[in-house]
Amino acid sequence: IRAIMRGPMIAQILSTFGLALLLRYLAFWLFSANFKTLPEDLIPGVLNLGGILIGMPQLVAGMAALALTLGMHLVLTRTALGSQLLAVAEDRQAATLMGIRPDRMQALAWGVSAAGAGIAGALIATFYYIVPTVGESLALIAFVVVAFGGFGSVPGALAAGLIIGVIQSVSAYWFGPVYKDVIVYALFVAILWIRPQGLMGKV
Repeated sequence: IRAIMRGPMIAQILSTFGLALLLRYLAFWLFSANFKTLPEDLIPGVLNLGGILIGMPQLVAGMAALALTLGMHLVLTRTALGSQLLAVAEDRQAATLMGIRPDRMQALAWGVSAAGAGIAGALIATFYYIVPTVGESLALIAFVVVAFGGFGSVPGALAAGLIIGVIQSVSAYWFGPVYKDVIVYALFVAILWIRPQGLMGKV
């Protein structure tokens, strides 16, 4: 990882895609390409909020995602460790001059990212199908959320996630599920044309 992180950006991008392909086909080999689901009674129940039905798996996943997002925001903004992570992300050389160990911070960031992805996958699996390629569509929406909210802004990502979720639900209701992603991407391009830094990002 250290050699890749110290290399050019194109090497980092290609290495990331290569690792993703390796993990995907390893999952195909270990678990097959068949769709799988967890038992429906794993998190049973439906919550009725004024006629709006919310499945308990979705509610649990949403609350957990909210708690994790707020926790990450507090770590990044209220702790010395968070300041060190942000410093390395902003300027590796300047962070080194301040006595921060960039390699350690980057390894920690990789670990936190992997843990976050694992938790997200476990939560989504309670109400979504499981297949090695399921992450492709979700990763694209996740990128839209991060870019829409503003790179580096945790509150922006949270707000963007809620907005895009509402847009998808309304679009699916009015125009059909086929068009919900198309409408999200079209609005995303239009908004970034007007405000390239996103909702809460900096220029």
